[in-house]
Amino acid sequence: MEPVELLVAGENVLPELLGEVSTLGHAPRAIGVFRRDDLPVGTRDVVLGLWQVADPGNVGTLIRSADAFDAGIALSEACADPLGPRALRASAGAIFRVPLVGWDALPSPRVALVAHGGTALADVPLEPPLTFLLGSERGSLPDDLVTGDYKATIPLPGKAESLNVAAAGAIALYELSRRSSL
Repeated sequence: MEPVELLVAGENVLPELLGEVSTLGHAPRAIGVFRRDDLPVGTRDVVLGLWQVADPGNVGTLIRSADAFDAGIALSEACADPLGPRALRASAGAIFRVPLVGWDALPSPRVALVAHGGTALADVPLEPPLTFLLGSERGSLPDDLVTGDYKATIPLPGKAESLNVAAAGAIALYELSRRSSL
C-alpha cells in the first residue's frame, strides 16, 4: 500500500512535531497516512470471527495472529476499531496484509471457541474452509451464533479459569496449522 502522506523526521517534518502528534511514549521516526479503502478485503479459507471483542489490543493481536497463519478477520458490530492506535500497534503492520471479511461472508463450518463445555479442540475436525468464532472478553458467544456447528474448548491443565481471547485465537490457528503440516 502506498501512503497518501508520509512524514519522516528530519526529511519533511521536524522530529519534535511528530512527537507532539504521536500517541507513543516517544517520538516516531515516521508517520504514514493511508486510505481505509485500500486495506485488503475479501476472504480466505480460514477466518477468525470476532464477536464484540472490545479491547483494541486483542483485536490487533488477533490480526497479527491471522497474518502469521494466513487467515482473515471478520469483526461483528461492537468490536474495537481495528484502525485505532492501540489495535494498529498490536497488529504490528499486519492490518496491511490481512483481509477484513464481511460478517455475512464467514466460511463454514464454524468452530465456536468456548471457555467451558465444548469438545476438546484436539477432537474437533478442522478442515478449511472454516471460521473460528471468538467471543467478547466479558461475555460469551450468543447461542444463535453457535448452533449447528462445533463448540470447542481448549483444555487448561493449570488453574486459570480461561484464556485471553487473543491467546485462544492464536492457539486455534496453530492447531489447524499443525494438523495441516502432518
